Amino acid sequence: MSELAPAPPATTGDDASAIARRRPAVAIGVLASCGLLVALIQTMVVPLLPQFPRLMSTTPSTAAWLITATLVAGAVSAPVLGRLGDMYGKRRMLLSSLVLIGLGSLLGALAPNILVLLVARVLQGVSFGVIALGMSLMRDVLPAEKIGGGVGLMSSSLGVGGAIGLPLTGVVAQFASWRWLFAGAAVVALVQILLVVRLVPESGVRTGGRFDLIGAAGIGTALVCLLLAVSKGGEWGWASPVTLGLLGAFLAIVPVWGRHELRTRAPLVDLRVTARPPVLWTNVTSVLIGFSMFATFVVATQILQAPVETGYGFGLSLIVAGVVLLPIGGAMVVFSSTSALISRTRGPRTTLVLGASVLVVGNVAFALLPGSLLLLMLAATVASIGAALAYSALPLLIMRAVPETETAAANSLNTLMRQLGTSSCTAVVAAVTTAMTLDLGGQVLPSSGAYTTIFLAGAGAAVLGTVVAALTPSPRGADRSENAGALVTSSTP
Repeated sequence: MSELAPAPPATTGDDASAIARRRPAVAIGVLASCGLLVALIQTMVVPLLPQFPRLMSTTPSTAAWLITATLVAGAVSAPVLGRLGDMYGKRRMLLSSLVLIGLGSLLGALAPNILVLLVARVLQGVSFGVIALGMSLMRDVLPAEKIGGGVGLMSSSLGVGGAIGLPLTGVVAQFASWRWLFAGAAVVALVQILLVVRLVPESGVRTGGRFDLIGAAGIGTALVCLLLAVSKGGEWGWASPVTLGLLGAFLAIVPVWGRHELRTRAPLVDLRVTARPPVLWTNVTSVLIGFSMFATFVVATQILQAPVETGYGFGLSLIVAGVVLLPIGGAMVVFSSTSALISRTRGPRTTLVLGASVLVVGNVAFALLPGSLLLLMLAATVASIGAALAYSALPLLIMRAVPETETAAANSLNTLMRQLGTSSCTAVVAAVTTAMTLDLGGQVLPSSGAYTTIFLAGAGAAVLGTVVAALTPSPRGADRSENAGALVTSSTP
């Protein structure tokens, strides 16, 4: 590989740069709105999964790939887009991602069969890299005092979008064709492309060198093996030859890939930086927080829609259940600003510990399976507050601990860690709800004990995340880039 080339001159437009300096809230709003699109992409097919076998003349197992395909494509594309963003421009890669999302959404709206729809969902999977690119771009183009709030808002936009997306999907599914969901996502992607071009400047921070194709192929193959095993293991059987073969392939590929990355001058993932304790343990915490957060957000919807006869359900429709959970989105917006304030005054590690602790409370409250709708909404709001605080602090901790030229790649890897946490939670939810059931007039449903077990597992993950976050050492001055201290004005406790 060639030596790293000097950073090229910034390609930032004068108008966009001026707007970002004078009115940083505009750039923050545009970038955070991209998170809403990502949340819509992730949730848009979930309520429709039971209907797709009939709508597309396919089997339920094939329809389930509409979620798995997006998950795998996103996990593979996120680290690649992050490295390309560091090399060639974060805004350029953000725009490229939005273009692919728009094309995938348009293809989905016109899809004549399930195969074309799966291709569309793969294209939409690049949305997983949008959040990391947006947060890294904020670090490079915003005034230092605005970075924490912007990163917090963009992190929480996933929760806000998810809270809005579920009832929106329900309304569209009930009163219009599912194709309008994909068409709407295409229109939103087009609008965001225009807004990013006009209002968001390009970063002048670049790395040089050649793109690590071997490293990209290696991590892509390993992630495909791991995520397919985790997401489909319950369906295929955890002891089936396919599942065990995929896990074995993952374990065989990772050491070979790691050896290549350590020997490459410009690796896709700088393992020496990733192995630094502040980065490594923050990524471990991200997996745990992702697991804990997903338990509350997804299972709450299932409880609200479960029949009253189960003893724990409320028998609500998808639309009403989504409306009941709308306070989650509002709480996340409010506490993303609170997160930035705490991080400025006490440091992002304190914010992370506080958020993980609140997630423990939220999961324990859910584990009690409150019989009152008001109490369940309260538990969901508490959990969303914890998620907002924790998710806002994680990228700040990562950006404090890595060189400025590697923020997009590092944030993409951290986003991937959170996704691994949510994927693991999905597998646990599927396994527990399948093993612990009750027969309700011939209808097999998860038992109350299944949901209690899931929430206690989420609480346990949050407790472990709290401990790991509290014991994670702060980055030393030598480990930080020159401008890392601008992210948080006070020292981390």
